[in-house]
Order: sequence, then structure tokens, then C-alpha cells
Amino acid sequence: MDYTETVREHALNPRNVGFIQEHDGQGVSGDIECGDVAIFTIRVRDGLLAEVRFLVRGCGAAIATCSIATELVTGKTLEEAARLSDDEVAQALGGLPEVKLHCSNLAATALHNAIDDYWQRCKTNLHDWRALYRT
Repeated sequence: MDYTETVREHALNPRNVGFIQEHDGQGVSGDIECGDVAIFTIRVRDGLLAEVRFLVRGCGAAIATCSIATELVTGKTLEEAARLSDDEVAQALGGLPEVKLHCSNLAATALHNAIDDYWQRCKTNLHDWRALYRT
């Protein structure tokens, strides 16, 4: 596989790895059956992504896409981060081999799911404890 230097750097030295215990949003992407799974947790302060962390099970390309995605969106507004596309993630890495392009889908989708989770939590009226148990 011919990876760019940026892909190799992020795969070998990923940034923002971990899980935010008291997160404001959490998103998962991937398929446990095939093996590639990413979990993103976010902390939001004043409408900005103050902290973004990830855990991933997958190949080096999956690690690299998650790592660079966290760097691309930290400090951005939720709306800006929600527009991050799979292509932008791959381009930020200097490209990915065709057979690894699906790996960039893990990062953006898990991030979008974490942002959606945050927005959903904001809609819940915490004074109405029954709302927490409704589906």
C-alpha cells in the first residue's frame, strides 16, 4: 500500500486518542462484523468543539483518518464540524489508496453522529425526568 507521509505520521502517532468520560456527545461508526469501528466523543463549550477524542479499531488508514479529523474540527463551531466530508478528510491526508477510501467514512460519520447526539441531548428537557425514558 502506498500511503502519503501524512497518513503514515497520523497512523503511527495519532492525535487525540481516548475517550472523554464526561462527554457532551458520542458517536459510533463502522461495523463490528467487518472489524472497522470508530467512536468519537466531544466536549462542547460556547458552541465550539473544545475537545474531540476518538477510539478506533481498524487499519492504519482508519487510525489516520480519525486522528486528522479531530485536528480538522477542534475549535470549530458545531455547524462547521457537521459539514466535514469524507473527501475533506482524505484530502487532508494527501489522499488515500482507492481500496482504503472507505476508512475516511468512519471518521466523518462517527463525528457527525457525536454532534447529532449532542444536539439530541440539548433538546431533552432535564426538568422533565420522564423525557429521559421515552423513545
